[in-house]
Order: sequence, then structure tokens, then C-alpha cells
Amino acid sequence: MADAARLLEPILALHDGVQSAVVDACTRQAAEQLAAVASEVAGGGSAGDTIYAIDRVAEEIFVQGLAELARAEPLCLVAEGLPGDVLVLPRGAREQDCRWRLLVDPIDGTRGLMYQKRSAWILTGIAPNRGAETRLRDIVLAVQTEIPLVKQHLADQLWALRGRGIEARRFNRLSGAREPVTLRPSRADTIAHGFATVVRFFPGARDTLAAIDDEVAQALVPAAPGRAACFEDQYASTGGELYELMAGHDRLVADLRPLVQSVRAAQGLPLGLCCHPYDLCSALIAEEAGVILRDPGGAPVDAPFELAADVAWVGYANERLRALVEPVLQGALRRRGLLSREDRE
Repeated sequence: MADAARLLEPILALHDGVQSAVVDACTRQAAEQLAAVASEVAGGGSAGDTIYAIDRVAEEIFVQGLAELARAEPLCLVAEGLPGDVLVLPRGAREQDCRWRLLVDPIDGTRGLMYQKRSAWILTGIAPNRGAETRLRDIVLAVQTEIPLVKQHLADQLWALRGRGIEARRFNRLSGAREPVTLRPSRADTIAHGFATVVRFFPGARDTLAAIDDEVAQALVPAAPGRAACFEDQYASTGGELYELMAGHDRLVADLRPLVQSVRAAQGLPLGLCCHPYDLCSALIAEEAGVILRDPGGAPVDAPFELAADVAWVGYANERLRALVEPVLQGALRRRGLLSREDRE
């Protein structure tokens, strides 16, 4: 763990550089320029994600920064847009020579940021290099940095070393000050009058996801005329969703998109875009903060340390909420044939 800690300050500085470059690009360029499609990334079991012009800004800065860091020790970078999706730095080094494997999303939440609707996040997870056997649960250091809107002067940066809790600071773009900030997940034991979201960012199978959402909410919060039982927040950024859980803003986030691929197929739709491992590469921070992260069957969230796998996950602000919501959610999934009993057992 001590060896991983040596990477913390260089990664924090690299995130700062990416943040500055992307905010500068957003200041100088119109949304239409930033939203231009740079390339389409082929996926594995599902559709690959789209790389926009704004993503290229972050990717270039990130690779340049890691190349400098790798002069001291070779690193293996796993990220979208790379040849073969894996890059060993410095050039000429071998993958087996690397002690560390980095899983990176230079901009998580591109769509909201490029139209200046909402913050995006820089995500990095670092694990001992076990080659193709490396998994998310191997991550021992994670860093997550907010890319603010142009009109926003405060931005948060969070990091965690496994077993050592979370640290966070808030950057003031006007003064340049960086101050410690405390994030605390909600301690509520109900979703009533709180934000509880079943993810449905994109078209396709939204009716199924909404029906699951309604069933869970109606089972847990008695309906009352003219009253909203609970609320939802479709924040199209996994890192952003994890932040909202850590900050005490959200009580439940359920990203079930991989489970409804069969529903999409039955409707004659192509496979949909799902959460991938790189979207969850900073999940260690949320767990160190006390957020409970599970797959829909109730097991700890895990996935291969790669790009193409589809990952379903559920985040609960605390253990009492998990105990309340999880059985209801699993029942709703089983009734629709989306979760077998074996998934829980």
C-alpha cells in the first residue's frame, strides 16, 4: 500500500492538469465543436461508447502526464481510445514489467459537460498489475476529480487508499485556494422525501426500468394525494452518481441497464450502452466513504479490469437502506425474469 501511496500526488497533479485544460477548452470553444463525434468505440457484449472532441482534450493531457510519470517506473494504462485499449509507458516497455495497472476515464459525464449542463469527473483506479486477471476489487488507490462548468467556481477532488478512508478537498477557481471538505453519505433509513434513482439515461427499455422504479417506490413509500413520495436524478455520469451518494444527496442509485438487454432485443432494438468497468474505477472511494455498492444479486460489485464488460450495480447510502430496498428491488427484477434466484444465492 505504501508503494501505491507514492503515486497519489502525481495522479492528483495530473487530474488538476486535465481539469484545467478541459475547462479552458469549454471556455474557448462552442458546444457544437466540443460535441463533435471524434470516433465510435467498438464494445464487447454491448455497444461501445462514443468519443467526442472534448474527450480528446482530456485523453491527450492524461497520456502526456502519465508518460512523464512512467519515466521513473513503467505503467500499464487501460483506457478508451488507445490502440488495443492498453498502453504501456514508456514506449518500448513491456506489460509484464509494470507493477501498476491504471484504469482511467478521462471524462466521465462528457454529454452533460460538453453542453454545459452539469459537472463531469476524471476517474482513475490503480491496482497491482496482474495482467488480464486484474479486477476492480484489486484497486488500492482511486482518485476522482470534478470538472466544473465554466460558470462554476468550486470543484471537488476525492481520493482513497484501500483501508484508509476517504480524503477530499474543494478547489476555488477564483482564489486558487484548496480547502479540505467533509463528505458524508445519508443516514436516512427511508427513501421517502429523498433522491432514489433507477438509471434510464438513454432510449430503449425505459418502460421496463420505470416500472421497476415505480414498483420499488410504491412498495416502500405509501402514496398520498398530491405528494411526491421520493425523487430521481438522472445524472449521466457514474462518477457523478457515486459523488451524490457520498455527499449525502442521494440515497439510492440502481444502474440495471445490463439486465434489460434481453428486453431491448425483444423489442427489436440493438444492444444498449451500459456502465463499463472504467466508469466504476473510483468506486473504492465511495466504499471507503461508507456507501454500500452491490450487484443486483447482492454481491459486492466487481468486474474485469477492462473496457467492454457491462456492469450492473446498486448503490445504497447506508446498510439500513440496503436491508430495506434490496429485497424489494430483487423481487421486482425476478418477477420480470431479470434476476434468477441463483443470482442471490
